[in-house]
Amino acid sequence: MNTDPEQIRADIDAALAELPSVDPDGADLTGVDIDAMGRRLEEAHQILVHALESVEKG
Repeated sequence: MNTDPEQIRADIDAALAELPSVDPDGADLTGVDIDAMGRRLEEAHQILVHALESVEKG
């Protein structure tokens, strides 16, 4: 796993790029695929977990 902070940020940005923008005040999720949103958030989470594991091993 890459431990370069800039690469990790780029990977996270790429994982989250397809998330729809949601108004936090209105929280209207009509038409939003919650399962797809969850998968993208899980992907971003796994990138961070793997990066932390790599740093701990290094």
